[in-house]
Amino acid sequence: MKSFKTIFKFELDNYFKSKSYMIMTILIAMIAATLMFVPRIIDSVKGDSDDKTSNESQVNEEDLRTMALYDPDELGDMDVLATYFTDAKFTICDSAEQVEDMVKKEKAEAGFVIKSTTEFDFYVFNKSMDNYDMETFTEYMGMVGKIDYCEKHGLNLDEYLAVEYAQIKGNENILGKDGMQNYWYCYIFVILVFMVIIAYGTTIASGITNEKSNRSIEILVTSTSTTALLFGKVMAGVVAAVFQFGLIAVATLGSYNINKDYLPNMLSMFLDIPSEVLITFAIFGIGGFIFYAFMYGALGALVSKIEDLNKTAGSAQMIIMIVYMVTLFGIMEPDSMLMKVCSFLPISSYSAMFARVAMGSVAMWEIILSAVILYASVVLMGIIGGKIFRNSTLRYGNPIKLTTALKGIGKRD
Repeated sequence: MKSFKTIFKFELDNYFKSKSYMIMTILIAMIAATLMFVPRIIDSVKGDSDDKTSNESQVNEEDLRTMALYDPDELGDMDVLATYFTDAKFTICDSAEQVEDMVKKEKAEAGFVIKSTTEFDFYVFNKSMDNYDMETFTEYMGMVGKIDYCEKHGLNLDEYLAVEYAQIKGNENILGKDGMQNYWYCYIFVILVFMVIIAYGTTIASGITNEKSNRSIEILVTSTSTTALLFGKVMAGVVAAVFQFGLIAVATLGSYNINKDYLPNMLSMFLDIPSEVLITFAIFGIGGFIFYAFMYGALGALVSKIEDLNKTAGSAQMIIMIVYMVTLFGIMEPDSMLMKVCSFLPISSYSAMFARVAMGSVAMWEIILSAVILYASVVLMGIIGGKIFRNSTLRYGNPIKLTTALKGIGKRD
């Protein structure tokens, strides 16, 4: 136990004494928190400037876009048209040819020729991707048609529009989980835990391989057990990862909750996360990370050269990638048999069970059983990893086969 504490403290100090690690962690957390405050600051500044510019609210006519219009039968209404094109002024033309000529010579940004209440021609020289003039004029012509219909049939326009555009109020009552609301943050969390496992798992494996390559492991194994050595390295990496991503998450979610009223509603799909979902993600995400961290540590011990690591660690990365893809596709059907099975397997429960809790219906006993299986597997993987580490520490040269390393698991340190 004492040797574990020594190794754990030493490895953790290496993380926290790393300037790049600390600077990156603090910088990302500060940027995330600052971005959440930007809309609040802008709203405050805008509120102060509104009083000063209230007398300048009228748009200068010089800033208005020029449009050409030919309406031979006078079907339209210029006052109504102005409500649809608030940023434009219209030049009345005597013919369709004049409209086309103005647009060709770029004296008008666009031109319209009204043929009937249900048909018009639209002219534009170069249409940009954000040009919606035709769609806006189509809406205007729809209103012209309604006005014309009411006049011909002696109907009150306001009463007609009140029925036409009556707002229907629907009261949604979700008794279970809101899949549309929960999908996006569930999607983000699955990607996040995948990235953390790959990034830190590779770091742990690389650290162990480097020690074997410079033979410093010969000194380490004479003063402590390989199990304590592996546990110390892995747990230090876990604490460093949890601290880094935890600080960023706290800064982001905390700033979001403070500034929620000033932020776009769309952000709620990503950041308005129920506490039970966060707790489930923490329990299974950390458990899955530790499980694969031990696996990466054992795989790192199988090679003596850093260039051989990718080949050996490829098996773990393949498993993680398969789990990642299965979970992403399974999010849409969280209660499927495949997701239920995956939520109890230690190689996949870290993401599958979280997805089921966020998107579907899961009994408490299922969550508890899955967590027990996961953390029991973590301990088992740590012990197996320590044994593999022991049997491969003093072997150099070509990568050791996993089957060869497993043969000595029953031997004592």
